[in-house]
Amino acid sequence: MTKLSDAIQNADWKSEKHVPAIECPDHVKADEFFAVKASLGKAVAHPNTTEHHICWIQLYFQPEGAKAPVQVGNFEFAAHGESAEGPNKGSIFTHHETATSMKTGKSGTLYALAYCNIHGVWQSSKDIKVD
Repeated sequence: MTKLSDAIQNADWKSEKHVPAIECPDHVKADEFFAVKASLGKAVAHPNTTEHHICWIQLYFQPEGAKAPVQVGNFEFAAHGESAEGPNKGSIFTHHETATSMKTGKSGTLYALAYCNIHGVWQSSKDIKVD
């Protein structure tokens, strides 16, 4: 039996356009909010057309020693140039980036997952230390 985790792809966002880049501090203060940004195309642009686009980005945080991660957010992108006149005839496009704030009392790992409608699910991670 194949596991879903086997289908999640990993790479470096600096060379692979499908991998979400996570931008946030490496060190944060315990229980104080800090900004988190996740985006695609920071180093290598990803298309945003009706035929080829990013559908969503999800953020998870797994505190050190925790059995499972906690979902921080689920961000969907719905406008990719679609229109009643046909593909890429619309004037509205959603850029595949998101920003939120979070706080934690424990160090851990922040994970970002992104789903491309053609190339599947891609993952990145970033360790966060609590001072």
